[in-house]
Amino acid sequence: MRLLLLGGTRFVGRVIAEEASARGWEVTALNRGTQPAPEGVRVLKGDRTTEDGLAALGTGEWDAVVDTWSWAPAAVRDSARLLNGRVGHYAYVSSRSVYDYPLAAGAGEAAPVVASSPDLTGEVPYAEAKRGAELALEAEYGGRALLARAGLIIGPHENIGRLPWWLNRIAEGGPVLAPGPRDLALQYIDVRDLAAWILDAAVARLGGPYNLVSPSGHATTGELLEACVRATGSDAELRWTDPERILAAGIEPWTELPVWLPPGELYDFLHTGLVERALGAGLRCRPVAETVEDTWAWLRSIGGSAPQRADRAGVGLDREREAALLKG
Repeated sequence: MRLLLLGGTRFVGRVIAEEASARGWEVTALNRGTQPAPEGVRVLKGDRTTEDGLAALGTGEWDAVVDTWSWAPAAVRDSARLLNGRVGHYAYVSSRSVYDYPLAAGAGEAAPVVASSPDLTGEVPYAEAKRGAELALEAEYGGRALLARAGLIIGPHENIGRLPWWLNRIAEGGPVLAPGPRDLALQYIDVRDLAAWILDAAVARLGGPYNLVSPSGHATTGELLEACVRATGSDAELRWTDPERILAAGIEPWTELPVWLPPGELYDFLHTGLVERALGAGLRCRPVAETVEDTWAWLRSIGGSAPQRADRAGVGLDREREAALLKG
């Protein structure tokens, strides 16, 4: 397989490149060249935000293209037009954020989506950016384009910092604020499972939207954090705390306590999506302990500090605020 990867040096794109190379595929990546690509990947330089950013793709044919773009959808519109007729399959790493909020618990791919346009440029809100890119691909490829609507993505090479923050905090040991309920069902996907499924889908020429996350309850908050304790080997003591106390203290779910959301509309939106379509198309999700252990091993291999996307705010709870709540 000849794969064209639009991106390919960070998190999802990097892992897709590594997985494709491990399969023996010929991988070409178009990116700005600001970070080294995985070994064996042929790099073409191009900045999709500039007028001639796709010039390096003026010639060539590929069996499949995977696009990880997250900003103004006009860039996806332009690449879709340029490559139409020269690629066998176009897969886009979209997001479950494209669904209109609030989203009913258990909603599938037919749920309402946000309004957007494929012609948007400049700074575009994340949901509209992803949906606009989907519209661009639908305009060029119809139902043949694969819209991989990923949810919460964790695993090695994460550059948002959610699981890395929990691992580093728990590795410090001592009392740890653990947001309850302990048995609250989570929905996420290991980046390697996402990469494998997308490449399998490219071979199978799957098209249309797919929710790409584990089944809700594949792991619970308790199972995730207890796996962090085991992986790090620390003496951390998880202090399970009711959501009401956490919210009353002004602590922000999702950002200050990554991954966690208290039961409610936003929890339903992010942790209860229907994934039967992807499961029926071969999605397999590894145990949470494996994701945690491998992420910890990767963190240690790079010195413990995870890379951070420049366009995303850092996550995690200040130790003094944590201590104050646990003490109160």
